[in-house]
Amino acid sequence: MDAEGLGWLLVPLQQLVSWGAAGAMVFGGVVPYIPQYRDIRRTQNAEGFSTYVCLVLLVANILRILFWFGRRFEAPLLWQSVVMILTMLLMLKLCTEVRVANGLNLKRRVFAASRWSSCGRAATPSRRPTSC
Repeated sequence: MDAEGLGWLLVPLQQLVSWGAAGAMVFGGVVPYIPQYRDIRRTQNAEGFSTYVCLVLLVANILRILFWFGRRFEAPLLWQSVVMILTMLLMLKLCTEVRVANGLNLKRRVFAASRWSSCGRAATPSRRPTSC
């Protein structure tokens, strides 16, 4: 078979590989955050996740989008920035919700522990101070 005979197969195959590479480029940066998101949601603990990383990635991707308006580059890189911004906003939302919920639980526990303590002063005026 000659090259012209396989042209009907090579052109669509080349386009399919090109689309696959573009898709991998767009969504490849998001893949590491999927297990991290699931772990934070499952454990309700966001202490190991740095919000400064989100800040740096948000700034970098916003600057990349702004650069695109001045000098156009490939569309997959533009879409990668948009997808990464959405991912970082989603991660920040989850971390904020988890940290606020954990902070409220901690405050409730501290308040409840000091209020009903059997040693020391009582937190409410109706209870008399006790000594240990």
